[in-house]
Amino acid sequence: MLRSFSRANTKPEFLLQSKPRPSGGAITISLFSSAVAQNQASLTPITSTLLQKCNSLAQAKLIHQQLLVQGLYQDFTTRLVSAYLTHNAPSHSISILERLTPSTSVVFCWNTIIRRSLRLGFSHDVLSLFRRMLRLHCPPDHYTFPFVLKACGELPSFRSGAAVHAVVSTTGFDSNVFVCNALVAVYARCGELDDARQMFEEMHDKGICDIVSWNSIVAAYTQSRDAKNAVELFRIMTNDSEIHPDIVSLVNVLPACGSLGASLHGMQLHAFALRRGLFEDVFVGNALMDMYAKCRMIEQANKVFESMEVKDVVSWNAMVTGYSQAGRFEEALGLFEKMREEKIELDVVSWSAVIAGYAQKGHGYEALGVFRQMQLCGSKPNVVTLVSVLSGCASIAALLQGKETHCYAIKCVLNYDWNDPGEDLMVINGLIDMYAKCKSTNVARLMFDSVAPSDRNVVTWTVMIGGYAQHGEANDALKLFSEMLQEGNSMKPNTFTICCALMACAHLAALRFGKQIHAYILRNRYESVMLFMENCLIDMYSKSGDIHAARVVFDNMQHRNSVSWTSLLTGYGMHGYGEEAIKVLNDMRAAGFVPDGITFLVLLYVCSHSGMVDQGIRFFESMHTEYSVTPELDHYACMVDLLGRAGRFGQALELVHSMPMEPTAIVWIALLSGCRIHGNVELGEYAAAQLQELGSENDGSYTLLSNIYANARRWRDVARVRSLMKYSGVKKRPGCSWVQGKKGTATFYVGDRSHPQFEQIYKLLADLIQRIKAIGFVPETNCALHDVDDEEKGDLLFEHSEKLALAYGILVSTPGVPIHITKNLRVCSDCHNAFTYISMIIDNEIILRDSSRFHHFKSGSCSCRGYW
Repeated sequence: MLRSFSRANTKPEFLLQSKPRPSGGAITISLFSSAVAQNQASLTPITSTLLQKCNSLAQAKLIHQQLLVQGLYQDFTTRLVSAYLTHNAPSHSISILERLTPSTSVVFCWNTIIRRSLRLGFSHDVLSLFRRMLRLHCPPDHYTFPFVLKACGELPSFRSGAAVHAVVSTTGFDSNVFVCNALVAVYARCGELDDARQMFEEMHDKGICDIVSWNSIVAAYTQSRDAKNAVELFRIMTNDSEIHPDIVSLVNVLPACGSLGASLHGMQLHAFALRRGLFEDVFVGNALMDMYAKCRMIEQANKVFESMEVKDVVSWNAMVTGYSQAGRFEEALGLFEKMREEKIELDVVSWSAVIAGYAQKGHGYEALGVFRQMQLCGSKPNVVTLVSVLSGCASIAALLQGKETHCYAIKCVLNYDWNDPGEDLMVINGLIDMYAKCKSTNVARLMFDSVAPSDRNVVTWTVMIGGYAQHGEANDALKLFSEMLQEGNSMKPNTFTICCALMACAHLAALRFGKQIHAYILRNRYESVMLFMENCLIDMYSKSGDIHAARVVFDNMQHRNSVSWTSLLTGYGMHGYGEEAIKVLNDMRAAGFVPDGITFLVLLYVCSHSGMVDQGIRFFESMHTEYSVTPELDHYACMVDLLGRAGRFGQALELVHSMPMEPTAIVWIALLSGCRIHGNVELGEYAAAQLQELGSENDGSYTLLSNIYANARRWRDVARVRSLMKYSGVKKRPGCSWVQGKKGTATFYVGDRSHPQFEQIYKLLADLIQRIKAIGFVPETNCALHDVDDEEKGDLLFEHSEKLALAYGILVSTPGVPIHITKNLRVCSDCHNAFTYISMIIDNEIILRDSSRFHHFKSGSCSCRGYW
């Protein structure tokens, strides 16, 4: 057959003229024929050359065929394996290897195939090839194991890594430094830090550790955010005379110093890099900049940046991000513009840093503008970019733009099988947060429920709980927090989760639930982040009616910041303890804290609710003169409220007209509230007219004016106000009160008969009213804002929600235990008076929180002393 290709051609001449050029296969066979005819020995170099130069899979198959025909197959198996791999036909290579007797060259071929699959990202194929290799009794070598272990880390699969470790031990490679380094790395990649550390310690005991071993374990701790151990291991490494830290060592440990805020360690490493001549490397310079930025040493970071002879885009990005995270956004933006001027190619990190900076400062529209520029420049956003854009939308409640970003995320990021599940979850968490902050909590909950419980992380739970807590759905927040802590759910809440739950407790005055969370904090030892949670605990206890517990938390704090002092001040103000609040202010000054605008706002609130008018005026005057704090709109509104409550309407009006800014609704409502207390109809009408000019649709302002008219018995004006509310579409919020019982919280509305025990509640309440009437209680019928006779008004007052809540609280509470009641509106004077009398005939203290403040009723007196 082969000889027929070497015969003289006997075809007609016209056929010879149109003869096509010989194909690659014909040339291959012709060469084989010539080699066989001349000398068998010359076939080896010819075949090797053909296998190296064949440019298609078909040619490789043809050579394979000819080798089989000529009986030369065994001499060229490894070369055939390489040829098939070159032309992306690994199955042909494997088919050859499965028929070969194990040898060094065969192991080399298996390693080549395994390495190829690893390089292409086919980690599961790597494990499959390794298993096939073992079944064929082909012994892996010290090159095989690192490839396979790296694939286990890529997946990541701890079980597979542990199984490979077992094979390593049985084949005698457990003292090979390359294999052992790979084992340290795979355990770290799988999040099994203890196993990685144990592997490293075993290597250290055997004396086979090299610089890669040390770098691997330091990197493992850094990546696991255990910065303390990372820095400590690096210190031990530098004390080892046989180990010399390199560039990789510094790049691994510097982020750990940044996470710890360990600027001293970082500066020592900076000096170390200079001594060893490692600073010239751009990777070290970038790591140093990042470390200084995280330690809030932005000037030091800038010095490193300026001293770097070679800067890449990562260097510029590090500085832009550093300035942004330090709150110096103008400088970050200036550096970003300089990058554009100098034609430095912006990457996704550059754009994302600026978008994140705008989002963090609440400049959502600017963040969206930069995002559009990024798209126009052709730079493809990544997950970090989208999360920052969603954060920007959330900061300005830009629901429409948030929905547009959601659509973009669906088209370009989500719903792809090859995506990293962790990155998908980051985007979904951002979407939940955005929808919740845009007050679309139903959509946020749908997004939350779309994530399988096993796939949710702590951020998923936190953004949903925080969304509920921040937007008035505190019951849902606490219900979801309880679900998170249920048995079988291994998810542990972080600091932010707990603080969101405490915020919900504060909103509902849910003291019992708040105490349970406090106990959970103590049991689970959150010491490293206690300051933040302790401040939330002070706020929760204050708003839940237990100011004494708030003070205990404050007194037991090891460290305090300005928020701690301000939270306690606010608590005393809400409870009307003005003198105690002034003592706290003096202690705050003695501790070295200087009052700021927020502190003065709280002080004015305290004075307003404690009747300390002259003291409040002095605080307001000292703001600018002694502390250089410029009064803002909220300070003026507090002063108007202070003066209005005291009936000093001349001073209040003078202050309103002297304001350096236009009075807003909050100022006029404060004045209107003072007019209601003192029955000043004329000034009340003036304040209401100003509110109407501002287009205020607050139901509270209409209610205040209606109350003023009702107290003056101007029933036609009451009807006119109500008609105006109906015409304007403003609905009055119904009065609602809730009280804590042994089996949870019970809620009551005016005239509520929906509770299963309503007959007992009304019977007890009627008995209480009769008993307090006998000792001097007289219903304040002017609180019934209807033009009916006094007897009917008394019946209307009898059904107020706070009275029903009190009766239920007495029914279910143990004598001597405080009864905690919360009302969504301001308590009426008749209920306030009734509670004062009822506190004389029961053993329980009554703690009532309304929309304005707390009232503690005990033994016939109230903590407000009639000033509310």
